[in-house]
Amino acid sequence: MKIELIGLGSYRFFWTSPDSKVAYYRLRPKVDAAEGFYGLGAYLDQVNHRGKIRAMQMELNFKIESGYNEAHVPVPLITGTRGWGLFVDSPYPAIFDVASQRNDLLDVIFAPALKSSDGLTFYLLAADHPLDITKLYYDISGYPLLPAAWALGPWLWRDENDNQAQVIDDVNTMRDLDLATNAIWIDRPYASGVNTFDFLPAQFDDPTAMIAEIHDLGFRLALWHTPYLDESDPAVADLLTIAEDNDYFPPRNGMILNHWSKPIDFTNPEAYAWWQNLIRSYTDLGIEGFKLDYAEDVVVGLLGARNKWQFHDGSDERTMHSRYQLFYHRVYAETLPQSGGFLLCRGGTHGDQVNVSVIWPGDLDATMGKHGEIRIDGNDEYLAVGGLPASLIYGLSLGPSGFPFYGADTGGYRHSPPDSETFIRWFEQTALSSVMQIGTSSNDVAWEFGNQDLLDWYRIYVRLHLRLWPYEWSLAKKIASDGRPIQRPLGLQYPELGRHPDDIYMFGDDLLVAPVVVHGARQKEVIFPPGRWIDWWNGQIYEGDRTETVEAALDKLPLYQRAGSIIPLLRPTIDTLAPTGQPERVDSYATSPGVLYARVAAGQASTFTLFDGTQLGQEKQSTSLSLSCKAGSDFNLGVLFEVVAFGSQKPAFVKDNDSSLNEAAGLGDLENAASGWYHETAKGGTLNIKVTGGEHNIEISE
Repeated sequence: MKIELIGLGSYRFFWTSPDSKVAYYRLRPKVDAAEGFYGLGAYLDQVNHRGKIRAMQMELNFKIESGYNEAHVPVPLITGTRGWGLFVDSPYPAIFDVASQRNDLLDVIFAPALKSSDGLTFYLLAADHPLDITKLYYDISGYPLLPAAWALGPWLWRDENDNQAQVIDDVNTMRDLDLATNAIWIDRPYASGVNTFDFLPAQFDDPTAMIAEIHDLGFRLALWHTPYLDESDPAVADLLTIAEDNDYFPPRNGMILNHWSKPIDFTNPEAYAWWQNLIRSYTDLGIEGFKLDYAEDVVVGLLGARNKWQFHDGSDERTMHSRYQLFYHRVYAETLPQSGGFLLCRGGTHGDQVNVSVIWPGDLDATMGKHGEIRIDGNDEYLAVGGLPASLIYGLSLGPSGFPFYGADTGGYRHSPPDSETFIRWFEQTALSSVMQIGTSSNDVAWEFGNQDLLDWYRIYVRLHLRLWPYEWSLAKKIASDGRPIQRPLGLQYPELGRHPDDIYMFGDDLLVAPVVVHGARQKEVIFPPGRWIDWWNGQIYEGDRTETVEAALDKLPLYQRAGSIIPLLRPTIDTLAPTGQPERVDSYATSPGVLYARVAAGQASTFTLFDGTQLGQEKQSTSLSLSCKAGSDFNLGVLFEVVAFGSQKPAFVKDNDSSLNEAAGLGDLENAASGWYHETAKGGTLNIKVTGGEHNIEISE
């Protein structure tokens, strides 16, 4: 065995065996008997893998309604909460037994079979905090592809669009109803056939005009896609002939698990270039993203037998069960604009984060059921894939596995439509996820539920998600330097708690999120980490290092800001990040970033540096508070600080660079003024202070 130190806290091991009959490699590191384990890709049952056996490949599972184990994104990276990690750089089938037999033993088996003589490469990683293991993994496997800034959401889609008129009506309705949204994507059917790379004229009579109007209203546009050609559709006949005549399909294929054809063999450079040129027929029209579905036909085995495949480059199913995703995603990623685009992918594998901008979990249930739970739909009983609780776990599993951007189908897919409560609780949660994309298989757009309360609450949460963009985009840009996920399991952020909840998490360092995932619940048991935590909605203060039951009415997401933190926000009127041709109707960041809002939960001195270089600071002392700001490249028109939980009394004075600021008559007056301050009773007493662009040091006496 060869061992090499490749960086601080990172060791590479290369293990070979002289025995040509070796078919398996087995690693059995001893572990702490009480620590938790994160990573390994995306799973639906629990965020802490302790006690679980995780396969690194798709396998049949007829107990679950979907019929397989839902391992769409297997990643052989595991992180222990004691601050260490193991990454095995191998595409071969594998199993991670995470302390299921002994509480102090991790048992890992890889099966290279005939390729065992090539050896096995693995890495042991160590960091002061377990969240930092992901950076060491990125140093080895590549840093994530950031989506375009506007791709973080909100997005909206219908499972089936009737026609061009409906698409245009939807984007206009969202603007008329003041529903903050960045983009839409169109699901099939929209083309003459599956992957004919056109628009069906009878359905979309003028796609160029449609795309222009979508852009004019401040939306971006993406399309659903797969790597197949429909062999039974005459509309695809010409493309199918080209693919067959030029051997663009794999030389040998196993069982086909889709409705259309063998997948295109992207290991063939000519097939790759041909397909990519076809993709550009869409991107040249202004399409800036794709939802990449399916592409999971290459499974290792079925019912105990090999599912034999062969590809142009000589590879077979034993590696291409995971590696196919790399080719599939890369062929699309390379067509996206230099300024950034959007790939929403069902599958993934280790290293694929350099191609994939966003993962979605496939077809979850449009319920609040847990994974593996027995559910009833009418007269049918089924073992659930899982709904909202499973989606939450899936997203929290992906971040420590190297995929920091996750967007669930808000509302679910199987057994649609969701009831109103499920839809409400789901959009509350995805408002505090890295990507908010909204849609179900029954086309449940918010304004068609016939529920005015639901629509009003939906408006609040899509706008909250969009307003949080400066905070999230700053976290996204920091991944290149710190590697930390955006959505973080509580047990990984605070390993000292020794608790691993599936339904409480951190959004960055400063926001604690505790979604309600039980139907009918109007309270939530929240684990508050050490420190003080401020209720986002009413300013109530909670002391940390304890568990409390909080009220959670149907319209309320339990959301808390850490005392001593600053959350940068977009202005309250923002509609989109994308450019618009109608600035009088659509309030767009692209037209002007405007005044930066900064929600301050005062406490121990802290700073927040935004992606554009804007610097914000705060420090609370016994009877005074200091705020500071320095303009960056984007946010240079001023800052409006919102100091929540300030108290019921007005300040004695507010000074900016030693000059007194004037008290405004109301919040609206303050927003329209160049500078000043205004105290209101909301959120535990909120002190609002506005300053102009430039550099400011503000002193407040209580």
